[in-house]
Amino acid sequence: MASTTPALNPTVADVTRRIRERSSERRALYESRMADQHRRGVHRGELSCGNLAHGFAACGETDKNSLKLMNSANLGIISAYNDMLSAHQPLETFPETIKAAARAMGSTAQFAGGVPAMCDGVTQGQPGMELSLFSRDVIAMATAVGLSHNMFDAALYLGVCDKIVPGLFIAAARFGHLPAMFVPAGPMPSGLPNKEKARIRQLFAEGKASREDLLEAESQSYHSPGTCTFYGTANSNQLMMEMMGLHLPGTSFVNPGTEMREALTRYATEQAVRNTEPGGDYRPFYKQIDERAIVNAIVGLLASGGSTNHTLHLVAMAAAAGLTITWEDFTDLSAVTPSLMQVYPNGQADINHFQAAGGMSYLFRELLAAGLIHGDIPTVFGTDLTAYTREPFLEEGKLTWREGPEKSLDEEVLRGVAAPFATTGGLTVVDGNLGRGVIKVSAVKPEHRVVEAPIRIFEDQNDLKGAFEAGDLDRDVIAVVRFQGPKANGMPELHKLTPYLGVLQDRGYKVALVTDGRMSGASGKVPAAIHISPEALDGGPLAKLRDGDIVRLDADSGSLEVKIDAHEWAERELRVGDLDHYHVGLGRELFGGFRHLAMRGEEGAGVFGGFEADDLARQESQIHEDDA
Repeated sequence: MASTTPALNPTVADVTRRIRERSSERRALYESRMADQHRRGVHRGELSCGNLAHGFAACGETDKNSLKLMNSANLGIISAYNDMLSAHQPLETFPETIKAAARAMGSTAQFAGGVPAMCDGVTQGQPGMELSLFSRDVIAMATAVGLSHNMFDAALYLGVCDKIVPGLFIAAARFGHLPAMFVPAGPMPSGLPNKEKARIRQLFAEGKASREDLLEAESQSYHSPGTCTFYGTANSNQLMMEMMGLHLPGTSFVNPGTEMREALTRYATEQAVRNTEPGGDYRPFYKQIDERAIVNAIVGLLASGGSTNHTLHLVAMAAAAGLTITWEDFTDLSAVTPSLMQVYPNGQADINHFQAAGGMSYLFRELLAAGLIHGDIPTVFGTDLTAYTREPFLEEGKLTWREGPEKSLDEEVLRGVAAPFATTGGLTVVDGNLGRGVIKVSAVKPEHRVVEAPIRIFEDQNDLKGAFEAGDLDRDVIAVVRFQGPKANGMPELHKLTPYLGVLQDRGYKVALVTDGRMSGASGKVPAAIHISPEALDGGPLAKLRDGDIVRLDADSGSLEVKIDAHEWAERELRVGDLDHYHVGLGRELFGGFRHLAMRGEEGAGVFGGFEADDLARQESQIHEDDA
């Protein structure tokens, strides 16, 4: 590894600068609030005797005595464990491992609270999916409840999948005076190859495979504890946490149930203790995560071909830390970030193949050497990010880190900057008279990236299946699935549509999807302009479309246009969707307030408002009123 850090790429430097400048007042207010919280007391020393007695009443005598002394660290554990979902089932044993490791350090750990963890794979195409995006904000609130007892010197966040890690991050930012350690569980071992799984899904969509065949294929793919092995939002989460220095080096993609995984969990606990004030090296979240860390996360996402869900999540996550990022930031960084990974759906390998080919240490080495990420950010490891070119090993049962490979061990999966899979990150904004959205083209072949065709409108994703089976879509077609935004029905994933659209493309038709909903993590070979903002329910132009209109989606130029006279388009009325059936059943009626509060996709689709941005706007308004 070079002794000096290479010069930062000019575009990376410029995007970082403009984030810092546009966020300056907001970030300053955030940092001031975190510093004030630190001054008021980070831990149980601020509690009265009665408060404290309640806080450790259930502890054993050893932990109780440590908590009384006030001179050791107490870690709060927030966990997304449940035993139904493969990614989170391994977390069952983590609290006891963490408590034992903390005791060995002369400190303590308490299970502060559990947060919900739902799986998009289980709810795909089902009513429960309409709660999925909002579960991110529920998780943030549930985490806040767990940490509100003010018993803790640091927090360990145990979570893996789609909305869980972003929700935990948002809460960690709002408790930014506490050091934070994110502790993953790891991916399941490899199962049925992704290409075969996709083939059987399409055969089932065509009626050429039975449901038994489909279930067997799915069961062979998702077969044991651990994260799903394709490169969707869950594994994108893990990569981004490591890119921001919130994981230990090399911890993201170690399989659960292994000696290495347990050793990493123990070390994460020990390091969390060191990062506290009592531990002597106080590293609060708010001093660790700034615009540089967020840019690193975006670049890592782009270089790896990660989930478009993060064009929503990262906006919301950054906002919680007093930072404002935009979709233009993603687009500009994508233009200079080479594509270095091909993991399904961008290729046929899975995340275990990526790990074997060189994994995160090689990815860090390449991005640092090219000046594409900030190496000078502080990390939970107690170093800056340049130490993340190392990977963990066990030597006689003891955890140690050694430099990772300098060359990829499989260039079909992982490549260097000098010979990437593509020269750009494969993610861009589309814009035009139909609104603004994002499109991921890393898995879309160049010949499929421009589609101009008559549209077929759907206001319920289930209706597309019927149209497909009736043969109504056997033509060049752009499917417009509208009234799927956060205000309408919670912005569900629409992966249920992928096999049908994929079959049409394989039949030789020009096919695309345009929606104000989500497609994201496993979006594949069919071009999909998603997160269209403003959404149809919010006065968005998708509500003006009529069946048969000609729409052009050009992923290469970043345009999305309906081909219609401008005057006629301006005169068209907005259609009103029938949304009643989206709002009742499976708990959806409990989320009416969330739908009402939801911000636009480009603003992160959250329900918390703008955090400091809202406060600053109110202050500005008050100044103008006083001047008047």
